[in-house]
Amino acid sequence: MRLERASTKAVKFACVYFHYAKVVPVVGIAFSVFNKKDEWCGVITFGYGASANMGKPYGLRHGQYLELTRMALNGKQESTSKAMAIAIKLIKKQCPTIKLLISYADKGQNHKGIIYQACNWFLVDESESSGNEVFYKGKWVHDRVPNALPKQQRDKLTYRKKSGKYKYLYPIDRNMALLCKSLSKPFPKKQAQEVHVGEQLASSQKEGGSIPTLALKTGE
Repeated sequence: MRLERASTKAVKFACVYFHYAKVVPVVGIAFSVFNKKDEWCGVITFGYGASANMGKPYGLRHGQYLELTRMALNGKQESTSKAMAIAIKLIKKQCPTIKLLISYADKGQNHKGIIYQACNWFLVDESESSGNEVFYKGKWVHDRVPNALPKQQRDKLTYRKKSGKYKYLYPIDRNMALLCKSLSKPFPKKQAQEVHVGEQLASSQKEGGSIPTLALKTGE
């Protein structure tokens, strides 16, 4: 498996076709993922966050943290955890000022952050959201997804308040590691199926094997 800097075209395609949100985030740096057969598997993207104060709770300023905004992969990668690990190594090498990575698992999509848990991220917060999502094409998506529809059709869709997110941190800097540990909370309880997948993820990461398909579909 290898990763290389992703083009804008690759980011757009992967985010629209491989990720449930169907929205292209603001990207600071992104990597294309290729498997052992040299097949393109999608992208992993990082940004500087929607808020300039995202790093403030951790004593960080803009340019010292990144948000992992998308793991838009098509399932052809041998290991999702290995792809994430390589991406983090590239961040350390190419972005030497970065001390902390931040990411979120969407509760509205029944995501609890299994991949983050398997890759030694720290859960530090659980929040509710004031935003909205819409039921479109059989699933709940970001309320901007159906914007291309005529207003009359959009008005007939069902909207609801977003379910909130779990917040995860991955320390790059030693001092951040100590801080993350002090802020860490117990992982959310998993259902029986999720426990099985989580055990497979942890085993796969340890042994260098592949990630179960279910984990790839359930998301971040």
